Amino acid sequence: MNRLFSIIQELRSARGPIKAQDLSEKLEVSIRTVYRDIAELQMQGVPILGEAGIGYVLKTGFEMPPLMLTPEELEAAVLGTQWVARCGDKALMKSAASLMDKINNVVPEHLRYVMLSSSVVVPNIEEAVADLIDMEEFRSVMRHRKKVSITYMSNEKRTERVIWPIFIAYFESVRVVAAWCELRQAFRNFRTDRIESFVTLEARYPEKRENLKTAWFKNEKSRNVQIV
Repeated sequence: MNRLFSIIQELRSARGPIKAQDLSEKLEVSIRTVYRDIAELQMQGVPILGEAGIGYVLKTGFEMPPLMLTPEELEAAVLGTQWVARCGDKALMKSAASLMDKINNVVPEHLRYVMLSSSVVVPNIEEAVADLIDMEEFRSVMRHRKKVSITYMSNEKRTERVIWPIFIAYFESVRVVAAWCELRQAFRNFRTDRIESFVTLEARYPEKRENLKTAWFKNEKSRNVQIV
């Protein structure tokens, strides 16, 4: 089954016809096996055009059935969803539970055993600290690259800052907002259980989040901070 998925992926990414010989080399199987797999996919309704000796193409517009995943891909998705269900904020935890229900409803019969995998996420030893802000709203603001004014408590000192939120790091028991701080004119990390409130400003910060994220990692690396 995994090999059939791989053939479809190869055909989807190809710019032109792919010969059976090329597929056999990439998949490390015989040409006869490739012919048999192509025939099997065509019988299942996958619109593969072409023939032996010329090459094969996948008809434009073909969409793979839902959850056409390998066992390892499905297990990775399940483990990731389990982790978010335990360690995410309230909105993400709720969404993770909903996602798991959807996966259960559409997973093919031959992959149902993966849902009972021996790989599990171990529950937290330390209880997660509650956020003081609405994380769902904050993530929405961050996606739109809005500047945010926050009230932050650290070491029993309350400060008002304007930040450019870049991303949220989810640890086992806390969540941290990585951001550019206009007050310090530098990258700073803010625990969500210490952000007492925030106000979304009209202004958008000028730099792309992808660029800021790259710069943040370089900055943390230069400080010899271990990024988990």
